[in-house]
Amino acid sequence: MNEELKENIMGALELVIDPELGIDIVNLGLVYDLEMDEEDKLTVRMTLTAMGCPLAGTIVDQVKRALADIPEIKGVDVNIVWNPPWNKDMMSRYAKIALGIR
Repeated sequence: MNEELKENIMGALELVIDPELGIDIVNLGLVYDLEMDEEDKLTVRMTLTAMGCPLAGTIVDQVKRALADIPEIKGVDVNIVWNPPWNKDMMSRYAKIALGIR
């Protein structure tokens, strides 16, 4: 996957807002990896801020919807992982400021 496509994907994923924190999943550091196979199916490896998050299904649906308009992507799999565990150090400076975390 080229850098431009990766930037487009990350830009689209910035539209997916974590309902609890009100910050997008990219700035929260929840997106760990993007992988495109030879059939142009994208796998998004990501985590959530808390295990057993009741909104996991909603976030997965939003990720798929956000990526639906990118013509190079023929399908999306969202793989929720718990390793490495998410922590506030993974957040961007923007997210930390927005949430008042130092």
